[in-house]
Amino acid sequence: MPHAIRIHAHGGAEQLRWEPVDVGDPGPGEVRLRQTACGLNYIDIYQRDGLYPAGELPAVLGMEAAGEIEAVGEGVSGLSVGDRVAYPMCQGGYAESRIIAADRLVALPETVSDRQAAAIMLKGLTAHYLLFRSYAVKRGDTILVYAAAGGVGSLLCQWAKHLGAEVIGCVGSEEKARLARDNGCDHTILYRDESIPERVREITDGAGVAAAYDSIGQATFMDSLDALRPFGVLVSYGNASGPVEPFSPSILAPKGSLYVTRPTLATHIATPELLADGAGR
Repeated sequence: MPHAIRIHAHGGAEQLRWEPVDVGDPGPGEVRLRQTACGLNYIDIYQRDGLYPAGELPAVLGMEAAGEIEAVGEGVSGLSVGDRVAYPMCQGGYAESRIIAADRLVALPETVSDRQAAAIMLKGLTAHYLLFRSYAVKRGDTILVYAAAGGVGSLLCQWAKHLGAEVIGCVGSEEKARLARDNGCDHTILYRDESIPERVREITDGAGVAAAYDSIGQATFMDSLDALRPFGVLVSYGNASGPVEPFSPSILAPKGSLYVTRPTLATHIATPELLADGAGR
């Protein structure tokens, strides 16, 4: 019988249990997937500790994985037994085998390994919607990226640089600053030692950044607003320090007629067309 890592209660890593699970056969529009690699993400932690809902307990965590199709349900087209596929944002990744909707899967080319796909789907598609949809980065834009040495941050910085942006990365140590620069950051800010808005103004000659991509949340929200140029966009897409406190939209006007958005990857891959567009890029 296949096994999965499940939680029976919310809490720390001690709640994770390796247990046998009954997978069964795929229904209409579904496939059974033998998983070979799964990705790890902050959303897994949020669901484990109860900040985000994880569904009925016991629950299998994990929001991305890759593997090989073992069985195909009625009505599935374009996918066959033996195909290598991957997926993002479908809870249940910490498992040897699972049932999943066929339209949530992306076929893998030979040049992408299962491990690469499992590591990059959620984070890569997040970088995609941040750069192309939340704020469409243009050549010559200056942007601010938090956690620039992390999973999403590393991809975001490389891609933004490829698009022609000037990238300022926020990091927590000199070691991470070196990694961020290797991944395309033109400038780095040690947020524990420096004022983020002040350093951004120094770097941009007082102008501010076109967009701030903030995955930290509560601790950096006001700093992000104060780092923006007029009409700038704060993209708040994570809660590493806790959720952002309620605020009055009236503060956005005197700071430069700013915009704030709180996107989620789920919306940006909600249809097969959206998923295919992001995965293709």
